[in-house]
Amino acid sequence: MKKLSVVCCLLLIVFTGVLCRKAQPFPEESFDTRLSGGAATVFLSNSKAFGSEIPGLTGYDAFMHELGDLLFNQTFVSAPAPQFGGLGPIYNNVSCVSCHHNDGKGTPTMGLITSSLLTKISIPGTDIHGGALSIPGFGSQFQDKATSTKKAEGKITISYTEEPFSFADGEKASLRRPTYTPNNTYLPLPAGAMLSVRLAPPVFGLGLLELIPESTLLSYADETDANGDGISGRPNYVYNPHSRQREIGRFGLKGNNPNILVQVAGAFHQDMGITNYVFPEESSFGQIQYDPYDGTDIADSTLDAVVFYIRSLAVPARRNVTDPVALRGEQLFNQLNCSGCHIPTAYTGVDVRLPAISNQRIHAYTDLLLHDMGPGLADGRPDYLADGNEWRTPPLWGIGLFAKTNGTPFYLHDGRARTLMEAILWHGGEAERSKTAFTKLSKDDRDALIKFLSSL
Repeated sequence: MKKLSVVCCLLLIVFTGVLCRKAQPFPEESFDTRLSGGAATVFLSNSKAFGSEIPGLTGYDAFMHELGDLLFNQTFVSAPAPQFGGLGPIYNNVSCVSCHHNDGKGTPTMGLITSSLLTKISIPGTDIHGGALSIPGFGSQFQDKATSTKKAEGKITISYTEEPFSFADGEKASLRRPTYTPNNTYLPLPAGAMLSVRLAPPVFGLGLLELIPESTLLSYADETDANGDGISGRPNYVYNPHSRQREIGRFGLKGNNPNILVQVAGAFHQDMGITNYVFPEESSFGQIQYDPYDGTDIADSTLDAVVFYIRSLAVPARRNVTDPVALRGEQLFNQLNCSGCHIPTAYTGVDVRLPAISNQRIHAYTDLLLHDMGPGLADGRPDYLADGNEWRTPPLWGIGLFAKTNGTPFYLHDGRARTLMEAILWHGGEAERSKTAFTKLSKDDRDALIKFLSSL
């Protein structure tokens, strides 16, 4: 009996020691590199790869996701209408999906119902919140469509100039430089008007990006380039019209929106002219086009359903994770310091509402910070703290599926790049060193890096 007691005590001591031992880091090689969105990853690689709900939603959440999906695809019409009214009086498109095709990127055309380009506009100066200063008579976005009793603000025409490029080994490429020209404006645009043409970005995975702690994003910032790598990313801080607070910008091509709610509410308001509880005043307010209306165009529940839909969209899994050429490309991606801005791995914070996006290890390949991309990509239009050369680092997850989700892939903020190779060659400013090093690689190494990007 005494021996048994001694043995039990020894086992208790050993077991207690195990329980009290500090947690050990999970081995890097043991993570499944296919899980770009952690538990919010789906294994799809077809045209619908960006449109799946995160796995494990409750019955109610699955219902809300489906409802938001229906509203995301819904065509809105001008009032009066028994359902889905409120479009306009001036607008850019009639539904969310018209711009975000298959929940992905849009098509860089202007004026058509399938177009996904819109034009932000402003004049020099800032508004009372530090944002871009709207143009009197036009607002902050150029609406190229109008309801039957109103006039569109005008049209934007696009022309492209092909610019040849030669790699160090003699291989040729061609970059197309866009020129955007406003015409047929219903009022003359003032001198000094600034235009920034932007292509609708993908909407999947935003719930995860919204949960990356602000402290993590600030840890990436290096405004004075203290480490001397040529990269000096910085956060944008913007006004949130819902909380009425100054918050870090995460979404929008210049990091000009703080969260999904403001991003979606702003799209309803500016892209479709649909008022809501975040933006209750018509986008045409202050213009001769203004059409006062008592109440908001959509119910709060409609906006909230679309916000939930986008927050609960899953991320497609990475592919070809054991392919030796793609793995060589990943090594080159890191060696060229592309990962200095497109940071591969981050961890999300806590969301008790949606456990599948809470405390996840994700691979979005972004720091969500502003970077000077050089004169070639500059739009010359400031947006809060972002200057005319700066853009927010776009996530790279899913980039290899754009051809399947869009039919024809387009890249960069205005869709000028037709291939991933072209997109890399447009990089300048803080990315100049990495771009130059890429142009000096052998063709096999360049192809390997592109194959890696295509696996994301």
